Amino acid sequence: MTDFTFTPARAALINVDLQNCFVEGSPLASPEGPALVARINELAAACRDAGMLVVHTRGWMRPDGSNLGVMAEIVPPFMIELYTEGFEAAELHSSLEVDDRDVILSKPRYGAFHGTDLDLVLRSRGVDTVIISGIATNICCDTTAREAAQRDFRVFFLSDGTATKEMAGVPADELQRATCASLSMVFAQVITVDDMIARIRAGAPTGDLSPAGVG
Repeated sequence: MTDFTFTPARAALINVDLQNCFVEGSPLASPEGPALVARINELAAACRDAGMLVVHTRGWMRPDGSNLGVMAEIVPPFMIELYTEGFEAAELHSSLEVDDRDVILSKPRYGAFHGTDLDLVLRSRGVDTVIISGIATNICCDTTAREAAQRDFRVFFLSDGTATKEMAGVPADELQRATCASLSMVFAQVITVDDMIARIRAGAPTGDLSPAGVG
């Protein structure tokens, strides 16, 4: 099993698509959405305490459809509308804690690196390690993790910091297990939120350690 070295000063958290349409209240939402956001808020706070960058991505299609490409032939229009600029469903969920130091990244495809300046943002800060959280595990989170690995970033993928929903008759828990299993083979180190927080706090400068210690 992969066991990457971890240095908080060279790491960033990428929260994938914690938008209204994926968190709750839409056909695309994960049943775990609200609980997932609460776990990620705790993780993001630990990251900021350690001086790490936190990035929030969002699927963000142009209202005129000019950047849809082949997606217009694959994805039903009602689904695309849910993450189109200008629609409330596309906005980051109100329970997600976003700090002034965080980066909000709009992306036109499932992976956070394609068609964005994420690679530049990370490398300009000396980041060589990313932590992937968000929704949906087997689509945007998986794609982002694979893109990162192919760019030689060390990838930590959160087994309980990502979530999905039933798709094409396959239950969410099966999709979750299959995605984590595939990624763990050749793309990422799969880890829980609690274990990730512990590693962040253990590697942070003494002055940044939480008074509560590792939970």
